[in-house]
Amino acid sequence: MTDHDFDNAELLDEEFDYDGAQDDLADRHSLRRVDGLRTELDDVTEVEYRQLRLERVVLASVWATGSQEDADNALAELTLLAETAGSEVLGSLVQRRSHPDPATYLGSGKVAELVELVQATDADTVVCDGELEPAQLRNLEDRTKVKVVDRTALILDIFAQHAKSAEGKAQVELAQLQYLKQRLRGWGGNLSRQAGGRVAGGAGIGGRGPGETKIETDRRRIHTRIAQLRRRLRDMDATREGKRAERRRNQVPSVAIVGYTNAGKSSLLNRLTGAGVLVEDALFATLDPTTRRSETDDGRVYTLTDTVGFVRHLPHDLVEAFRSTLEESAQADLLLHVVDAADPDPEGQIAAVRTVLAEIGALHVPELLVLNKADRAEEAVVLALRANHPGAVVVSARTGEGIEELLQRIDADLPTPEVQLTVLVPYSRGDLVDRIHRTAVIGSLEHTGEGTLITARVRPGLADELAEFRRG
Repeated sequence: MTDHDFDNAELLDEEFDYDGAQDDLADRHSLRRVDGLRTELDDVTEVEYRQLRLERVVLASVWATGSQEDADNALAELTLLAETAGSEVLGSLVQRRSHPDPATYLGSGKVAELVELVQATDADTVVCDGELEPAQLRNLEDRTKVKVVDRTALILDIFAQHAKSAEGKAQVELAQLQYLKQRLRGWGGNLSRQAGGRVAGGAGIGGRGPGETKIETDRRRIHTRIAQLRRRLRDMDATREGKRAERRRNQVPSVAIVGYTNAGKSSLLNRLTGAGVLVEDALFATLDPTTRRSETDDGRVYTLTDTVGFVRHLPHDLVEAFRSTLEESAQADLLLHVVDAADPDPEGQIAAVRTVLAEIGALHVPELLVLNKADRAEEAVVLALRANHPGAVVVSARTGEGIEELLQRIDADLPTPEVQLTVLVPYSRGDLVDRIHRTAVIGSLEHTGEGTLITARVRPGLADELAEFRRG
């Protein structure tokens, strides 16, 4: 089955394997971390790169706003993030306070409890639910004697594990370096290391003096690498923009599938197009966008793009690094906003996704809310969501429930060609007839001795190209 001849009539056939062979999934599972691997506190590189090698972790969170249920949901999500990174969560600790402690994130009493918890569980890493300042990280490490990482580093680690394409890997490395450059620290006496005199390659007079400290060298190397990655990503973005321009030139509408991580976006793309992209019940399973072609019932062609999932407090460096990818959503004609209706806090997911959409300038794009996982969601929750979002469509990408209605809604919400015309296209211009078939709404078509007589509604750009062939 190809993308071009995928038959919408088969969408309700539950025997068909829409997800395909999923070969990449086996490869990903084969790379899971093994038991016994531990995180060293000692620096082993020239800069302190907090590469996560997690196995036994405890979680720490400050509950500043919201209800007890909100705090529980946030901690459950942090647990899923830690497990997705390959770790075993041994315990957690939550403190209710108006704001994190500026020195140690948690208050002094809770830090003492955290130390006891780390010792009791023999944990090797503490994961904090927030973006910590470098001083907070160091102070907590000094107290707990184990590695401390924050939520941002945890998400970056997951992205690093899951990125497959050259663009995805470059984007993740850029985000990691942006995060790292704010957290450099020297090694005591190495901060005063000099590079003067003969040590500086024979610079001699004028070359002696304090020279460049190690931390300055590290920072310069990071800035150099960041510049290289940005140039590489600009080149890749030019290629992506070329493909977008080609679709715009051919007037092919685009639909972007957006939503919270693990809401079922990839499963929905597979159900709608038979794309066979990787599906996994894990956070951030998809990082590399996948675009597939589909058709409406009246024959209009459009593209469907699966995008990277969002999450609450998505690290700003990641949003910046993935901006070119996320802009697929901002330039789409329609957003399919997929929501996990079985999640404990679907409204929170909706709000988090719309926050990121606002950050990338995509709030102006028409949105169709898709309440996924209807086969697992409670009926009362689905009814409440439909009451709050009257235009939403309830589906199950796994069973096929509601897919036919979703296709009809996509058909109705896509831009409709607005210029009505009748043309007699000579047989030598089959390219124009093909574009009419792909992008227009055809009222009638007749093959005559002089050419193809077509009555249709077309886009203004195509109407201009057909002007010389108009009749009536």
